[in-house]
Parts: sequence; structure tokens; C-alpha cells
Amino acid sequence: MKVYQSNEIKNIALLGNDGSGKTTLTESLLYEAGLIQRRGRVSLGTTVSDYFPVEQDYGYSVFSTVYHVEYNNKKLNIIDCPGSDDFVGAAITALNVTDTCVLLLNGQYGPEVGTQNHFRYTEKLKKPVIFLVNQLDSEKCDYSNVVERLREIYGNKCVPVQYPVNEGPDFNSIIDVLLMKKYSWKPEGGAPVIEDIPAEEMEKALEMHRVLVEAAAENDEELMDKFFDTETLTEDEMREGIRKGLVTRSIFPVFCVCAGKDMGVRRLMEFLGNVVPFVDEMPKVHNTRGEEIECNSDKPTSVYFFKTGIEPHIGEVAYFKVMSGSIKTGDELTNVDRGSKERIGQIYVCAGAQRIAVDELKAGDIGCAVKLKDVKTGNTLNGKDCENHFDFIKFPNSKYSRAIVAENTADTEKMMAALLKMRQEDPTWIVEQSKELRQIIVHGQGEFHLRTLKWRLENNEKINVKFEEARIPYRETITKAARADYRHKKQSGGAGQFGEVHLIVEPYAEGMPDPTVYRFNGQEFRMNIKSREEVDLPWGGKLQFLNSVVGGAIDARFMPAILKGIMECIERGPLTGSYARDVRVVVYDGKMHPVDSNELSFMLAARHAFADAFKEAGPKILEPIYDLEVYVPADYMGDVMSDLQGRRALIMGMDTENGYQKLQAKIPLKELSSYSIALSSLTGGRASFTTKFASYELVPADLQQVLIKAHEAESSNED
Repeated sequence: MKVYQSNEIKNIALLGNDGSGKTTLTESLLYEAGLIQRRGRVSLGTTVSDYFPVEQDYGYSVFSTVYHVEYNNKKLNIIDCPGSDDFVGAAITALNVTDTCVLLLNGQYGPEVGTQNHFRYTEKLKKPVIFLVNQLDSEKCDYSNVVERLREIYGNKCVPVQYPVNEGPDFNSIIDVLLMKKYSWKPEGGAPVIEDIPAEEMEKALEMHRVLVEAAAENDEELMDKFFDTETLTEDEMREGIRKGLVTRSIFPVFCVCAGKDMGVRRLMEFLGNVVPFVDEMPKVHNTRGEEIECNSDKPTSVYFFKTGIEPHIGEVAYFKVMSGSIKTGDELTNVDRGSKERIGQIYVCAGAQRIAVDELKAGDIGCAVKLKDVKTGNTLNGKDCENHFDFIKFPNSKYSRAIVAENTADTEKMMAALLKMRQEDPTWIVEQSKELRQIIVHGQGEFHLRTLKWRLENNEKINVKFEEARIPYRETITKAARADYRHKKQSGGAGQFGEVHLIVEPYAEGMPDPTVYRFNGQEFRMNIKSREEVDLPWGGKLQFLNSVVGGAIDARFMPAILKGIMECIERGPLTGSYARDVRVVVYDGKMHPVDSNELSFMLAARHAFADAFKEAGPKILEPIYDLEVYVPADYMGDVMSDLQGRRALIMGMDTENGYQKLQAKIPLKELSSYSIALSSLTGGRASFTTKFASYELVPADLQQVLIKAHEAESSNED
């Protein structure tokens, strides 16, 4: 295979809602490029994409598929991404390592929730977008309505380059207003018949051509001057104007195909090859030091590994993009993230499960390697005289969490190893071994996302697992001061155990002055602070520990043991077993025995005294509150708001964004547990949402009592 230079390479992400036909389009692109001899079918499980068993079993794309086509001495690297928002990680990864997005739409439905989500990501990453309307042979296809809706949402930047002469089951021809030609196909598709535009279509074609010419001219001053003078541009000038408009997101060309019949695919590939920007024409990427890295083969070698696939009989397949320089078979590179040396035994270009060995790849190109020693997703490998490090892919927060349990406890360690390995393939699976909740929590993007993980554990790893409701990381605190004392005394022959601790607890806030006097039940307690220790709690908040013991009632050597006992109680709060926070503890008195007192005695006495005082100090449970943004079609707004109000959500505001309503709210984490399922059910899968931790707030009093009783019942069962 030819070694392509940076000015001959184009990287393209293929995105679209479920059912838009990305996998079918991939088959036609590969067939037109001559990489496959027969187009596979999704229903038969014979496609280049969706070749993993879990994808064939579910009938959905789960992983992105990297492939390439060669056209007219140019190389197009294409990444076909899953359409479901549950697998958004693949789309975000692809957009970060490619330069142009082809956003596929189902001609029956037009822009859907997946379209909106993907477009928002392109907006954030400032990537060029080409809209591609597919399934023109559907009875319900209405191309004009699809274009009208695109313009309503994204404005007049959406400019058709083609339109179908006839839609529905009889579809077989389009008018291309860039080339001003009619393309027609026989029933088997493939090579088109190209002819002049018929008279009955000429007026419509000329008007659309004029709009396209004007849109192309707006992106270059010279072209605009020529357009004002002549009111026309040559084909090459139009291509140049569109190319510049793509780079600046000033134009979103709209194309149409029928991928299932291989109609319009060859023309699409011509446009991608002739007009889409090359890798060296796009804005430069920044390394972690903020330095611009030029996509130049003459620079030192730097390679970024953006994806790991695990395939039967092969193991890990590591996909990379050459950020600068070039990579050759046999190169020895340094892994910046892991501090190790890595010899690249063989490099390949990709076509789904097929790999084609090559000797060299230049800056901007995409390839893969197998059997690497110590390379993980997100690692940067550098050649000599290069110190780059890349970390530019940012994934969305999780939306759906469940505790995962191996049905056979002996499989727990094996399950954890498998989960961590699978996370290399999809970084949006977050695995948390929570000491606080005493559960292994798996966080994902939705119910289907986690169901896929379970399928793979049970079918690939032969580990049977079950999901349980994840516990909520509540916090406990107090609202007033309280006093307690406790004597721990145990005598069982020989040396005994004795320790007595008197302490006061009160709410603590940063910058509070030291206490001087407390009053309880008419009795006054004066404080003489001898030492203080402030502990920043790992889960948030603080513990301030003050020693106010006078007269040697407790030896100073026992203070660390008293603090340890309090910390143990703070880690398993007295109300629900959750972490406590923002508490001041003042130890002011106690007793000890010259023989029987030891650290254990004072630790146990402190633990009981703290628990008793905490329960008398107006204890409150805090719950995590999240900021929620819901993107929902206007006609579902009422149902979504009613549902949120039933989930104790506080509506913070509403706005309109790209044709959708954006609803902002604050909602308790407990109420988010199955929100993704409920929202999908309410809106027929047409809404999406994002979440972000906001704060801890007080739990309502009635719910607090329910939580305390549930903890007491659980504790008694454990006893």
C-alpha cells in the first residue's frame, strides 16, 4: 500500500442516530473502494462494522469501527460510530481524532435526538459537518421537509448540494447542483448514469445552484468579489469556497444517498475526496503544556493511542493517530504515561476486523498495532527529541449506575479484572470499588450500556453477574452542640481495660473561633484548649479535634487513640452508616487507670461517647444533589416537568437550543437512579440529559426517618 503524505489524508467521523444506516453506508463505501467484493447485510451479521458477537446478538452498534478507503490517490480514514447515546464515548473519541463529521439522517425522521447530541459535540470541538440524508427509498421519506427542519434548527448554513428527483420506493435519481448534472441508477445501484438536467427540473436546480454558489463565495474575499462581478463560480472555485466554509463551520452541505441500494455513495466519496479538508489544513492540536503541535511528517514522532479493541484469538488491538512525524515498523518509542519503552513490531491500517500491514504511516494518519507490551488507551508514545503528551478527549459524566455482584463470590476478583480490561475499550464505563458504600459500582451512560457490559461478562468471560441498586453516598452532620461521656471497663483476669472519655460535639465551619464555655442543663463547662488538630476528610468537609483536658485526667499519649476512635465512628456515621462531616469534637475530661488503661480502651470509649453525643446534637442527613440538563422536544415538555416534580427536582430554568427545549433543574441523586429509562419511556427515546454534581443538601425530615429505620434494620440483620 502507498505511504500517504499528510496533504493526502482525510479523517472522517461517521455519526448518526440509531437506524440512520451508518453500517449499511460503510458497506457501500468499502464496496465502491474495492476493499470488499460483496456488500454485507446487518440482518445477516455479515457487515464489516458490527462484527462483534454482542453487536450481532443485539442488532446494535456497540463499538466504533475504524476503516479506510483509497480514492483518487487520497486516503480517507473513516470511523463508523454507534448511534445510541449509551455509547457516546465512541463518538466523542472519533470526533477528537478526526477532522470532519458526516452526520447521517434517516430520511423518514429527519433530525432526531441523536442528531442533536452529535451536533452539540461537533460544535464544542469546532468540527466541520456534512449532513447526509439516507433511506430516500422509504415510503415516508420527505427530503424537502428534512432540509427545512435542518434550517429551522441550524440556520441557513445548511445548504443542499443535491436533491432527489423522486422519493419513496421508486427512488433512482438525484440532481447535483454543484456539478449541475442528473445522476440515475439501475435497480442494482453502483455506477450512475450521468446526464444533463431535464428541462422540468432546471428552474429548481438553477435556484439551488445560485444559493450554493453564494454560500461558497462567502468564505473567501476573492470568490466573493468574483461572484459580485459574474454571479457565478467555476466548479473548482465552488469546491474551494465550500472547503474553506467547512473548516470555519460557515457551511453545512446537505447530501442524499440510498446506502442500501448503493445509490449516491460513489458521488459522496468523490466529494469527500475532492472537497473535505486534509489533516494538515485543520486547526492544530495542543499538547498538555498548551503548545500547538503541527501535523508535519518532518517533525519528531509523537503517537496518540485513542482506542483499544479486544478481539478473540488476537487480544488487544491498539488504535492510534500519528500526531506528528511518522511511525515505522520496528520503531522504539517512549511511553510518556507509563515511563516504559515500546517496540512497535508491526503497524496496520484498518478495515474493521481486517488489518493490512504497512511499513510506515505519516503525520495525521490512523492505524493500529497488536501485542504491544504496555500501552493503554490515552497513552502518548514519543520518538527521540520529543516530549509531547496528549490528553484532549473529555468524556461526559455517567448517567446510570448499578452495583455489580458476581453470583459466585469466588469470581469477584476475576470479574474486577475483566471490568478493568473492558474499560480500556470504553472509558465511559467507570468501575468504582466503593469503601464507603461497600459495593462495586459500575457507572455508565444508560441501562443498555450496562446491559451490554453484563452480556459480555456472561458470554465472553463466563462470569455470571447481577445488578443491584447502588447505595446513595449520604453524609451525616449535626446542627447543635451536645455532650456525652462513656466509660469502657472490662476485667477478664490479668490486666483489664479501662478508659473514660468526656466530650462535646458541635457543628464546625471554617474559621470558627475556639470555644470558651458551653452550657448544658444549667451546668457550665469552661474550655482551656491545649492542642488542636484539623482533619480534611477525604469525602469532603472537616473534623476539628480539640484537647481541653486539664489536671492530667487523660494522659496526652492517649489522645491519638481517642481521635482514631472518633474517626472510625465518622467513617460509619451513627445514623445511616454514611460518612459524617463538619464536626468539632472537644475532649474536656475523663479518667484513666495506672495499670488497665491502654490505647484500645480509650479508642472504644471515644467511639461510644462520640456516637451518643452525635445522636443528641440535632443530627441531619445530607444527600447529593446534581445539576440536571434535559434536552426535550417541546411537545413532551409537560410530561417531563411533571415527572421531575415527582422526583423532588427543583426546576431552575428553561431555554430553547437548536429546536429543542433545554430544561435545567437540581435533583437528588436518589431520584436519578432510573431516570434514563423513565425519560426514554416518556419521550419515545427523543430526549437526552446530562448531570453534574452540585452540592450536599438536607434530606427532608420524613425521608430521614425512613433512612434511619432502614439502617437500623440492616444493622440488626448483620448482627
